[in-house]
Amino acid sequence: MPEPSDRPAEEPLDPRRAPGVEEGGSPRQEEHDPTGLQLARTIAGSVASGKYRRRRTKPQRPVDPQSTGAHPDDRDPQLLGSALNRLVESQGWSKQISVRLLLGKWPALVGPVNAAHSIPVGYQDAVVTVRAESTVWATSLHAMAPQLVAKLNEMLGDGTVTRVEIVGPDIPSWKKGRRSVRDGRGPRDTYG
Repeated sequence: MPEPSDRPAEEPLDPRRAPGVEEGGSPRQEEHDPTGLQLARTIAGSVASGKYRRRRTKPQRPVDPQSTGAHPDDRDPQLLGSALNRLVESQGWSKQISVRLLLGKWPALVGPVNAAHSIPVGYQDAVVTVRAESTVWATSLHAMAPQLVAKLNEMLGDGTVTRVEIVGPDIPSWKKGRRSVRDGRGPRDTYG
């Protein structure tokens, strides 16, 4: 038996530790409390001591470069029209699209009668190509080509169109086959 002087001084009773409870806060196996009061006191003491208290902190905002803030950003969903406008500008298609839209209004440019017998078929290297229904209509459009170039440059900007090339109707070629004649005049009276 230890001597009374060797025993440590008794600590004052801690209200969180009830008799019959081990150091970790769980009840001893030998003693069983059928009412459960001892267990409830143990749990209440643990919660009151702060052992099971949860700290409430603000959730940390990720420092991810992919996250966006409250203000508009390029990564936010965009309207289709504005996204297409940026694509057109970045690819340098704005001049081509402007010319194509203007050529889509062909009757307003050349008049309804000329537009009924001709159609613009291309734009490349500042040259607008127009196909006429016949050689008569091609001649009529050749006469008004300088005014057409001036009108297109006025609407689209100087230097956008340098020339309007008028091509006649597509006719079959008689220059192939076994019976073709080199440097011949063609079918003569078939097309007039």
